[in-house]
Formats: sequence, C-alpha cells, structure tokens
Amino acid sequence: MPKTLKTQRSKTSKPVETPIQPQTETDEQPLVETKGIQIICSQNDLSTNLSLVSHAVPQRPTHPVLANVLLVADKTLQQVHLTVFDLSLGIQTSFDAKVRTGGEITIPVEILSDIVERFPQGDITLNNQPVKADKPAQSEETVESLIATLTADSGRYQVRCLSAEEFPRIPVVTAQQAIHLPAETLKEGLRGSLFATSTDETKLILTGIHLKLEQDTLEFAATDGHRLAVLQASTQGIAPKKKQSNTTDDAPLSLSFTVPAKALRELERILDMRTSTEPVALYYKQEEEIVAFQWGKQRLVSRCLGEQYPAYPELLKHDFKQQIILEKVPLVKALERIAVLADKKEKTVKLYFNSDLQQLSLFMARDFGEGEELIPACISGESLYISFNVKYLLDGVKAIKSSEVQMQLTSPDGPAILVPFGNRDKPHVRIEAKYLLMPMSQ
Repeated sequence: MPKTLKTQRSKTSKPVETPIQPQTETDEQPLVETKGIQIICSQNDLSTNLSLVSHAVPQRPTHPVLANVLLVADKTLQQVHLTVFDLSLGIQTSFDAKVRTGGEITIPVEILSDIVERFPQGDITLNNQPVKADKPAQSEETVESLIATLTADSGRYQVRCLSAEEFPRIPVVTAQQAIHLPAETLKEGLRGSLFATSTDETKLILTGIHLKLEQDTLEFAATDGHRLAVLQASTQGIAPKKKQSNTTDDAPLSLSFTVPAKALRELERILDMRTSTEPVALYYKQEEEIVAFQWGKQRLVSRCLGEQYPAYPELLKHDFKQQIILEKVPLVKALERIAVLADKKEKTVKLYFNSDLQQLSLFMARDFGEGEELIPACISGESLYISFNVKYLLDGVKAIKSSEVQMQLTSPDGPAILVPFGNRDKPHVRIEAKYLLMPMSQ
C-alpha cells in the first residue's frame, strides 16, 4: 500500500524540494513585512504548464492543500516551478519567467487553470500579499489570509491561497543510476500495456504495470486476470550497470517494480504533449519503492505497489501449435461491428477457423438477434472453434502495431497469443509485444 506523508511542515522545515532545487528567499522576516511573490510570465507558458501538472490533483483531496499547486518563484534562476502531489503521484515542471520577488505559495489548481486559460495571449503578472481578515470570535489575534492576484490586459483576478508550509514534500529520487529510454519507445510500451491493467481496487497489484529491467531490456507487463500484455523494449545499450563484488567488470543491473496505472497514464499523456526527442531517464529508489521519470524540466514521481506481481512468464510457455495470420484492419472493423451486439452481461464472440476455406467466421447471438462476419485468413493446421470476450479480443488486436496479426492457439479451451506480423507501424521503435487471452467457456 502507498505510504502516507505528512501534510504539514513546521515553519523551520526546509523549502519544498523541486526538480532543479530552486534557491528561494529566506523567510526570517514575517510575511506581512515582505512584498510577497511577484512574477511576470507569458499566458501560454503558465497555461501549458498548469495543464501538465493539474491531472495529478485528486478528485477528493484528503486535505485542502492537496487541491493546490505549489508555485515556487526562483529569482536566481529566473524560473517558476510548479508541483502537484496527491501523496502518491507527483508532477513537477519549470519554465522561464521574470521573477522580481522570489518565494513560494500554493494556489487552487482548478480555478487558477480556468482563469489563466481564458486570459488573452500576452504577459500575466502574478503576485501575492497577506491581507487582514475578520478576527474569529473571542480572539484578539490578527488573522491574515494569503491572496494571489493575477493581472493581464483584459482584467484582474484575486484567488485565496494557502501557505506553502502546508504542502507535503514530494519524494526525491536521488539514485545515481538511470535507465534511459527513447521517448517514443516508452510511449509505445505504455500504450501496449495500459489497456490490460485491472480497475478492481481489491486486486491492487493488478492495477499497475510491472516493469522489469534485465540484459539491456525493459519489459512491460500488465494483466487483469483475463488477459496479459507483455512488451520488451531495448534500452539500446545505455542501461545502468552495477559492480560485482568479486570482479572489476560491470554487470547489467536487474530491477523489477510495479507502478500504478494512474501514474503511467499521466506519463503517457505528458509525453504526448512533448515535441522534443530527448530520452527519458527512469530512476528507482528501491528502499522506499519510489520511481521517477525525468526529461527536460519535467519530472513525474510515483510510489510503487509493494505486493509481489503474479508469475506471468509461465503463461507464455504453452505449446502454441496452430498459427493464423489475419489482416489487422479488416479484423478490427469486423470486431467493432459485431461488438455492437454485446452488453455488460453477454460479450462472448465465437470464432471458427475454417482451414478448408482459409476463412475466419465471427459469430454472436443474442435474444434480440445475431450477427456473423467472414474474414479471409491464412490458417495452418486443422479447423478450430474458440470463444473470447469480444472487448478483450478487440483491445488486443488494436494494440498490435503491424499490418497483420498472428494468432497462436493451443486448443479450444487453452490460451491464445496475439503477436505483430508483417509491416510494423513504427519500424524504428525497437519493441516486441505479446498479448495473451484466456478463452470463454463454449
């Protein structure tokens, strides 16, 4: 289970960690005697970076500050650092800005993003000041509330904030060894495995993707108990090495850990927003079971799932004697049409591989009607009947990144494997994929 973090820091604690360790101004002076943060940045930079981090905000925050973005204004580097953290998943980003007065503050992400997104293009000025608020009953203390003011050519808005001292510290992964992957390879590994993760929180370990590094290969594995996706991506010889105690030679580093699918979906989304081809560095802190993905001025940090992942390699060792080759596009279209007949209770599609006619028949029958699709196929071996969950079969075929799909079978009641065949969609991406499906009862 994810570890919990404290949601409040004392006034003497260290500044919140950021990806590039910003130098913030000292807080020896009371905040009421300072001018507060003052930055000038472009509307596009602030809006883009807020959209990048905002998805990490939990739907039901357990503490008000978790619905906020931590904004750190770094006067030395003339940069703004944004952090959102839900105690399990954290996203950090930085961008250049004119920082006249440094400091840190937390602002509600949703309202800030909505305001900035609707501002016209141009410069935005953001500053914050403590303001006097009404005193609580039976209290003689002066109450101060933090207010952030956003000013643009079109108008001026004020948003109530919370002190940065209440924001939880995001875990810092300081491992010296990193796994470097081309961004395109990492994206393809995630796209080819995320669909197979479980959404059942009672099976927590199955709600993540298991990552394993061995012999310059990073393996992605995901299963919900009914299907399994396994992809192997080459790290192109730049994976880290570890020293052997009895030799001076380096040996390949071996690691394995399971990352929540929520975190990796955010990683995939952010990588899709990038235009850079810079590799992504992966760091793993085994003692605390924390993983970090770093690229440019962005970083995603997540706690891992601590349970042992199922022994999935055994499922791939069946003797798949029969092979069928099908064109991907016609197969996808046929499955999409026949899937119209499916609902939550009935999703079984029957497949008949006719070796005499070299043809695949897809058939589904319901109380209100039935449907059949015929597709040319290259079938080796005898004719065979087998049934699958139509959604699982369609998901697996769609995930195949090639012009044709090879289906490997054992028997009508045994598992089937889908693998790419023919021309690859992205031949420059060095990744191999296998998708295993369990059949439905006949």
